[in-house]
Amino acid sequence: MRTNLRAILAADADLGAGNVITRLLAHGADPAGPGLTFDVDVDGHPAWEPLTLGQLDERVAARAAWLHERGIGWRDPVAVYASTSADVVLSFLALNRLGAIPALLNGNLSGEIAAEYIRRLRAEAVLTDAKHAALLEGRDFGSRLLGDITEMGSADPADAPPPYRHHPDDPISITHSSGTTGLPKAIVHSHTTLFAATRRIRLSGPRAQGTERVVCALPSAHTAGILSINQALCNRAELVFLSSQRGDYVLDAIERFKPTGVFGFAVTWADMARHDLGTRDLDSVAIWFNTGDCAHEAHIRPLVAVGSHNTVTREGVTRVKGSMFIDGIGSTEMGHSAFHITHRVDTERYDRCIGRPHVFADVAVLDDAGEPVGAGVVGHLGLKSPTVKLMYWNDSVTEFRTRQSGYYLTGDLVYHDEDGYYYHVDRAVDSVVLDGGQWLHTSLTEEKILASCPDVLDCTVVAVREGGGVVTDVLLVLKAGADVAADRRDAVVAALGEHAAPTLRDVNAVHDDDIPTGATGKVRKLVLRERALSGAAR
Repeated sequence: MRTNLRAILAADADLGAGNVITRLLAHGADPAGPGLTFDVDVDGHPAWEPLTLGQLDERVAARAAWLHERGIGWRDPVAVYASTSADVVLSFLALNRLGAIPALLNGNLSGEIAAEYIRRLRAEAVLTDAKHAALLEGRDFGSRLLGDITEMGSADPADAPPPYRHHPDDPISITHSSGTTGLPKAIVHSHTTLFAATRRIRLSGPRAQGTERVVCALPSAHTAGILSINQALCNRAELVFLSSQRGDYVLDAIERFKPTGVFGFAVTWADMARHDLGTRDLDSVAIWFNTGDCAHEAHIRPLVAVGSHNTVTREGVTRVKGSMFIDGIGSTEMGHSAFHITHRVDTERYDRCIGRPHVFADVAVLDDAGEPVGAGVVGHLGLKSPTVKLMYWNDSVTEFRTRQSGYYLTGDLVYHDEDGYYYHVDRAVDSVVLDGGQWLHTSLTEEKILASCPDVLDCTVVAVREGGGVVTDVLLVLKAGADVAADRRDAVVAALGEHAAPTLRDVNAVHDDDIPTGATGKVRKLVLRERALSGAAR
């Protein structure tokens, strides 16, 4: 039944990111089969106790009835600003059931930023919990508060109107960028764009090893979180959605849930590198799936050394030690990672290699004029894909500035080799041109520093133009027990290379709190550049 159901779903033209539960049940999926599991109590349902598909449908219907009673319906943009993955996910599903447009905010956004973001959305209403309502109190965000999001499940599911029938182009989510360079950008995805990759590679091909039982450590308010939910439901997999992306919290969840796969962002893998993974029970994990920023080699290798996976030998299928790390690069705008590469214990293709494009992705490396460049030449990553966002919400200026030669410009600098592998060197806003036309790519330099300094947990390279030249500061977060006084300057100089090395000003060991991050944990290099220009980063 499982294989047949996946084939039926792949062929269902009405199925998309906004109606997965409804279509699953319409096609005869077992209501007693897997739905979702959350790490907190929600709507009277205990934490860590799975919701069946039928129970999940009932919980969503109850929240839809609650929203309907308060006048929410077709095309109403409703902001969701809450603490737990359970409240965010169930509200997202309920709003889509009504044909409304859930605008999901990361709960880590400050009240000031959230209020301005909601104001620019021109949201019809806002759903919050007590904590986030307090953050918005006294601020002008231009919308009505609907009530406490934790009380939505109290309505009668029978009072929910019939599920809205989605058109392929209907907007089903507004999610936002990380906000590392300013106010987060509001990004709209459609019923089709957020399901194209699921249909093409998750349902039409063999079920991937490690996706049977998943711990999801992605932010629930991110497009990647929405993708993981729909993929798990369509694959009839078990998934627990966490409310925290901290390394220790994720490790505890793995030991409790015994997943075959773990989904997360690069920031989680870096945080997990603080721990001795060999002392944790991680044997069940076959895959680690990364999206967003590509991960550093120094954070991947400890992960693939633990866990276990199935492999085919002369004796048949055998479970062997070591896991697989599936890397790539993605963003809210891209909708799904456009690239993929699998790392194992014995693989060596690193140096920020993001792999080869997925079958649905038409990628190009473009110069400043929008012309393709050859192998080995760094350029702007352009993408044409059915997964790309519908638009930027209320922001046509940004919409058109990110288009060139028919491609969406992701803001990343990459190159490809003769074998068709692509490598990420930096975000365009973080790279700096040096005298003589050479470039300093901060992300690639960080990769090299981590590879050459085993006692460094993480690092950030900050390059600014000052007084007609470029100066570079390197901030190092050290592993526990590392010698703070050790001289690492030679290793940093070697990582910078001959052209950038003369720009080096300082190499400083810092604490986590010294590194400003956005809501998703990304480093806010814009803030660090401002500090460097003022002398505060030294």
